[in-house]
Amino acid sequence: MDRVGPEVQRTAAFFDLDKTIIAKSSTLAFGRSFYQGGLINRRAVLKGTYAQFVYLLGGADENQMDRMRDYLKRLCSGWDVEQVRGIVTEAIVELIDPLIYAEAAALIEEHQSAGRDVVIVSSSGEEVVGPIGEMVGADHVIATRMVVADGCYTGDIAFYAYGPGKAEAIRELAESHGYDLAACYAYSDSMTDLPMLEAVGNPTTVNPDRALRREAAARGWPVLEFRRPVSLRNRVSPPGPILVGALATGAIAGLGLAWYSTRRRTRT
Repeated sequence: MDRVGPEVQRTAAFFDLDKTIIAKSSTLAFGRSFYQGGLINRRAVLKGTYAQFVYLLGGADENQMDRMRDYLKRLCSGWDVEQVRGIVTEAIVELIDPLIYAEAAALIEEHQSAGRDVVIVSSSGEEVVGPIGEMVGADHVIATRMVVADGCYTGDIAFYAYGPGKAEAIRELAESHGYDLAACYAYSDSMTDLPMLEAVGNPTTVNPDRALRREAAARGWPVLEFRRPVSLRNRVSPPGPILVGALATGAIAGLGLAWYSTRRRTRT
């Protein structure tokens, strides 16, 4: 891994979350718990179990992410937030076990030592991205925002942190905090994050999918392989209500992606 040099001007390192910082998805554990709580049926659990492996192996393209967003809106509409939090509380021990790549944690610390802000940029819900950002010492997070009214998810998404939306949010954050994007860094595993990588002067791919690996080779971008996850139980205190709500929204988003990945694979 190339070492990063001393910082001279105000810059940041932008990190995608899934398969870049986090080694695996919480979809499977939450899917079972949501089924036991009566929020989803057995068919959805079985689809999610299979699609988990499909997603981890091949990632998701633009069409899949768009379909996932639409499915997510239908899936969680009307869900009681407190019920979801209660379900997550029971499942959280399962989800804590190794999630964060040791290599990602070390790289984050390296950027911090160089004086750069660390920003997590993820299509997962801000409720999950925020607490994880705190765990790894991130200065800011950019994430999907879901709408809640009268204690329930409405099924609407206020902001979808995906594709060009990520890049736009990065530019807005850079303007408000005075970052020189030409001197900033970005890390991601997915071709759908190409706009995010193009927004900075120092893009790097991490565990890239096939399309992004080809793009990185064509552009001469660095490719990092992260393989060693560490247990979050050694990094965080017992979960509180904020973390519980956070993981709930992230699980909902992951379940939607898993469902569509299976649907697409089956058609193919």
